Amino acid sequence: MGVTRWLDDSEQEIWRAFVTAVEGLTDHFDRQLQRDSAMPYTYYEILVALSEAPNRTLRMSELAGARGSSRSRLSHAVARLEEVGWVTRRTCPTDKRGSYAVLTDAGFAALAAAAPGHVTAVRERLFDQLTPEQVSALGEISKAILAGLGCRDPRPPAR
Repeated sequence: MGVTRWLDDSEQEIWRAFVTAVEGLTDHFDRQLQRDSAMPYTYYEILVALSEAPNRTLRMSELAGARGSSRSRLSHAVARLEEVGWVTRRTCPTDKRGSYAVLTDAGFAALAAAAPGHVTAVRERLFDQLTPEQVSALGEISKAILAGLGCRDPRPPAR
């Protein structure tokens, strides 16, 4: 193990502000979605990922990767989404161990109903707080962090 590169005071302040901001935004969006749409933020993000996939279908492993979630956590969330009729699962015809999550019409309708309130919350709590230059910088910073984590580009695939 090498020498620890401790954070200096400025880095420590930035780190804590960043973590607090991300947690605060996530908490705010979760409360807004729960209040207005009876849906946790995590479920909203799963529905978004499925809505952007071809045929509104993704392998469970791809969905877990796209959401940065463990397979067991995702499986539990998808089970809850199945209970309310927003997602169904299909077995993979070429790999019996794999399965697909499919966004139902009811799930798409729930997402469409939740989206305006969520987008308004994102605009008010994030983008309206920043200058255009800060928005651009946030995008570049976010992409650099994702690249450092080995994550794929979060934009939906071209159709």
